[in-house]
Amino acid sequence: MARRHHYRRPQKEPPELNITTFLNLMVVLVPFLLITAVFSRITILELSLPTGAGSNDNKPQMSIEVIVRQKGMEIGNGKQVLARFPLLKEEDVEHVVDEDGSTDISKLYDIGLLSKYLLKIKAKYPDKTDAIVLMESNIEYRVLIRVMDAVRSTFVRQEGAEGEADVLQQIALFPDISIGDAP
Repeated sequence: MARRHHYRRPQKEPPELNITTFLNLMVVLVPFLLITAVFSRITILELSLPTGAGSNDNKPQMSIEVIVRQKGMEIGNGKQVLARFPLLKEEDVEHVVDEDGSTDISKLYDIGLLSKYLLKIKAKYPDKTDAIVLMESNIEYRVLIRVMDAVRSTFVRQEGAEGEADVLQQIALFPDISIGDAP
């Protein structure tokens, strides 16, 4: 009588990997990620670095600098200050208090007046597309965003003919924005 070895296990084949469900997941996930990547690219604002002072052009170029300070904003041309816009008073501004109960400093800057002044500059220099936004330290990030939005474009109300509604038209001012520290 032959004795069987109890310590030996019978040879089994390794189980086959079933990757069908994984492939189904990839078929759905890859197009979704590609589509959302396109939408996230649209929301990015591309900035450029300011150019150096050593240019080869002999004609003088108009430089637009929007300087944001703790006490207000200034518009300059690189050599002198063209206009100053002091902060608005808290009593004159609606919704100064944020959802958190803190004061929203960004609403104290007169963005509307800044847009009007930049619109006048754009009328004088229609081919100019670049501007520099300079910020003092300790200024909130949302102030920078609001100022950059105002420098990039503004809305102008066009009166409609009699019996027609007014139309708001968005006008591009200076879409090529450079940022830096204020002097």
